[in-house]
Amino acid sequence: MSSPSARPNRGPAAGPGNRRALIDAARRIYAETGLSAPFTSVARAAGVGQGSLYRHFPDRTSLEVAIFQETLAAFRADIADERIGLDALFTAVAGEPVLSTVFVQMIRDSKDAEVVEIADGYQEALSLLLTRDIARGRVRADVDVDDVIHAASMLAGELTAVPLEDRPAAASRVRRLIDAALAAR
Repeated sequence: MSSPSARPNRGPAAGPGNRRALIDAARRIYAETGLSAPFTSVARAAGVGQGSLYRHFPDRTSLEVAIFQETLAAFRADIADERIGLDALFTAVAGEPVLSTVFVQMIRDSKDAEVVEIADGYQEALSLLLTRDIARGRVRADVDVDDVIHAASMLAGELTAVPLEDRPAAASRVRRLIDAALAAR
């Protein structure tokens, strides 16, 4: 007889829900503390066992890849509207600065094939936004994707260094500097 608090084992049927819970928990934890959070804390926050964590994500990189594949897919969907420019990127970074810092660090440092694919997709999306903003006269023609990545990284880095309640004001200040630096002359 099981104890009253024990959850019934749903077997393979629980797989998709557990995977979703793990990704959501990791996104929350990494957004608060970065990638240094203990891997086991993700399982705990998702309400699943470590076996389930390792079954879905055998290592930290595979979990990060899953998070950032979803992030990139959502970003691509958001920028499908032709009216969207680089402002969408900087708004997204300001909304999740810790996760954005982790993302940029991961795509810069990893040689994992899936991470390289995400990095290529990210650069392709940024190139589209940059091309739109250059064509509209919002951004100088000599600005390239690496410049945009550096600007996003600076924004995220600055916001992770200030208390949560000060982030909106800090984001506004940094955004003004970035806008001025990239602006068409």
